Amino acid sequence: MSKNKKQINSYLIEKICNLFSQNHKAQLNYKQIAKALGDFGIENKKFILPVLYKLCSQQVIIEVTKGKFKISPKYVSKLKEMAPFIIGTVDMKQTGKAYIINEDFLEDILIKQNNTKNALHNDKVKVRLFPKRKHQKLEGEIIEIIERKSKSYVGTFKTNKNFAFVLPDIKSMPQDIFISKDDFNNAKDGQKVVAEITEWPENAKNPFGRITKVLGDPGVNEVEINAILEQYGLPTTFSSKIEDEAKNLSDIIASEEIKKRKDFRKITTFTIDPVDAKDFDDAISLKEDSKGNWEIGVHIADVSHYVISDTLLDKEAYSRATSIYLVDRVIPMLPEVLSNGLCSLRPKEDKLTFSVVFTISKNYKILNYWIGKTIINSDRRFAYEEVQEIIDSGKGDFKNEILVLNDIAKHIREKRFKNGSISFEKKEIKFRLDKDSKPIETYVVEHNDSHKLIEEFMLLANKTVAEYIGKPENNKTPKTFIYRIHDIPNPEKLQSFKEFVAKFGYNLKTDKRLDISKSLNNLLEDIQGKGEENLISTLAIRTMAKAEYSVNNIGHYGLAFDYYSHFTSPIRRYPDLMAHRLLFAYLNGSNSFPSAQFEEKCKHSSDMEKLAQEAERDSIFYKQIEYLSSKVGLEFEGVISGVSKWGIYIELKESKCEGIIKLNDLNDDFYYLDEDNYQVIGHNKKTRYKLGDSINIIIKKADIYNKVLEFGLV
Repeated sequence: MSKNKKQINSYLIEKICNLFSQNHKAQLNYKQIAKALGDFGIENKKFILPVLYKLCSQQVIIEVTKGKFKISPKYVSKLKEMAPFIIGTVDMKQTGKAYIINEDFLEDILIKQNNTKNALHNDKVKVRLFPKRKHQKLEGEIIEIIERKSKSYVGTFKTNKNFAFVLPDIKSMPQDIFISKDDFNNAKDGQKVVAEITEWPENAKNPFGRITKVLGDPGVNEVEINAILEQYGLPTTFSSKIEDEAKNLSDIIASEEIKKRKDFRKITTFTIDPVDAKDFDDAISLKEDSKGNWEIGVHIADVSHYVISDTLLDKEAYSRATSIYLVDRVIPMLPEVLSNGLCSLRPKEDKLTFSVVFTISKNYKILNYWIGKTIINSDRRFAYEEVQEIIDSGKGDFKNEILVLNDIAKHIREKRFKNGSISFEKKEIKFRLDKDSKPIETYVVEHNDSHKLIEEFMLLANKTVAEYIGKPENNKTPKTFIYRIHDIPNPEKLQSFKEFVAKFGYNLKTDKRLDISKSLNNLLEDIQGKGEENLISTLAIRTMAKAEYSVNNIGHYGLAFDYYSHFTSPIRRYPDLMAHRLLFAYLNGSNSFPSAQFEEKCKHSSDMEKLAQEAERDSIFYKQIEYLSSKVGLEFEGVISGVSKWGIYIELKESKCEGIIKLNDLNDDFYYLDEDNYQVIGHNKKTRYKLGDSINIIIKKADIYNKVLEFGLV
C-alpha cells in the first residue's frame, strides 16, 4: 500500500468512527458516508468501502443489510466506558482560558478560565468533556494535573514590604507568582529573576514560589538573552568535564583511518555558507568522469568519528539535540573544539567526511550514487554573496564548477516542484550589531540561486540516504532509521484556508495532491510583495502539519518525498548524528536496531527543536524592539498585517517589525471590528483600515523592558 493511501485510510477511519459515534441510530451506505464527509469523502469515495469492512472486522460497526452499516452496540458500550474523559496538553492563553490538544480529536477542547484547575501551559492534564452542543465548540473542565511541564518562570520582580510578585515574561503564563519575604534571594525591585513554583494551594488565586536566580537589570543585552534561554530551559555553557573531553580528542588523522576511506583530496571541493558562519558541516566536490558525466560529491562532516555513543560528549549533544541561533550568538550542540575546529570543513585542511557521491549525466539524469566515508581537503570557503556574484557575472574563482552545479541544481529543483514539492520560503530577518550587541541595522535575507544551489544538493543527499535504508528489498522489513516526516494536511484545515484566501480573490484547488501543491505554489508567488503576504504565508504554514523526527516513515508531504532524512548537518543536529551512526552500521552489514529507543530520541529531538525555534523568535523580537527604541517619533511605511478587537497590527516594510495601533488611540471616531472582511471601520466617518493596506505610522512606544511595540497613525 502506498504512503498516500495509508494516510487517506487512516484519516477515513478516524472520520467514519466520529460520524457513527455521533449518530448511534444511523444506517448509512458508502455513498451517504462520502457525502457526509464532504469534499475529502467524495474525492476518496473508492477507499471508503474497504475501510468499512475493516471496521466491521474490528467490531466497530456492523453491516445491517447488504451495503448498509451502523455502529456496533459493543463499540457504543466501549465509548460510554471511555467518556467523558480525555488526556491532553494545555495550550494556555494570556486571557486565562486554555485549549486542550489531543491527537485523537480533530478540534482542540476549550477550557474556560474558571475550569482550568490551576493548570499551566504545556501541562499534561485529565479533562472531563461537556456534552457537545450543535454549532458550539467542544468544551470541558480540567479535573486533574497529571504532569507539570515547567515549574520555573522568568519574569520581573515587583516588591511590597513583606512580599513580592514575579510578573512572568511569557504570555502563556497569565498568573503572577507570589513570593514571601524569606524567598527573595536578594532580588531587588524591577530586576529580571527566575522563580520556581513551590506550591499552589487549592483556593489561592496565585501560585507560591521562590527566587532561584537573579539575572540582573532588564534592558541589558546579556540579561535579556540569558532570560530567553532560562525561560526555555536551554543551556548557556558546557561543563568543564565536557570541554576537557572535547579538548582531549586528537586532531591528527591516522594513516590507517585514511586507508579505510575514499580519498577526495585532489578533487575540486569547496564550501558555501553564510558570511558569518564558523561551523562548515557540508562541502561539494565536482569532477568530470571519463564518459563525460559529472561526479558530484556531497561531503558531510564525520562527527560520528569523534563523538562516540554514550560518552559525556554524546550525552550532552543528545540533551541539547540542536544548536540554537540567537541574534547575537550561537549556543552550539557541540563544544567549539569540535563545531568550529575538528569537524568544521575549513579550507586547506584534511577533514574526515561521510559522503553521498552522485554520477549525473549531461542531460541531468542521476545514473547512480555511492555512499561511504571519505577524506577531503576543501579548496575554498565561499560566502553565499560571493557565489551569487559568480552566478550573475560568470566571473570568479571556480566559476566553471559553480555554473555547472547551479545549472544542475535548477533542473533538480524544477523536477522536484513538478512532483508536487511546495515552495515555502520564509524571509530571514538579520541584524547588524555594534560592539555592545546593539542593533544598528535590520535587513531581510532573500534566498537566491546561491542558497538554492546548496539546498538542492542537500535535499538530494538526505532523500537518497533515506531511500537507501527505507526502501524494502525483496519484501524485507526496512531497517530502523531516522526520518524527517511531514504528514498530509488536515482536510478541514485545508478547506478553512481555502475559504480564507478566497476572500482575497485567490483560488486554491484542493481536489488532488498535485493540484494542492501547484495551486499553493501559485498562491505563494501571487501574494509576494502584497499586504496580505505575511498573513497568508503564515496561515499556509499553520495549515500544514509540522515536520518532525520519527522512525515511522510516512514521507515528507511538503517536499513530496516518500523517503526523507536529515543527514547533512551533524554538527548542529543530533538526529543527523544518529542517522550517520545507523547508516554506517548498515553499510557494514549490521542487523536492524530496536526502533523504540530511537523513537524516544526522535521525540526528544523534535521537542528541543521546537524550544530552540521559540527562543530564536524571542531573540529576534527583542532585537527588533531594541532597534526601534531609538526611533520613537520617527515615521515608517508599513502594511496592515492583522486586525483584532484590540487594534490594527502593522508590519514595517523595511525591517519586518510588527507592532500595534490600539483602537482606543484612534480618537477621530469609534472603530469596530468587521471580522468577516478583516478590517476595522469608523462608526461615523466609515473610515476603513483593511488587512493588506499600506499605511504610514510613527513609532509611539518601543518598550524593551515589557516587550511592547506600539505605533501611532501619522
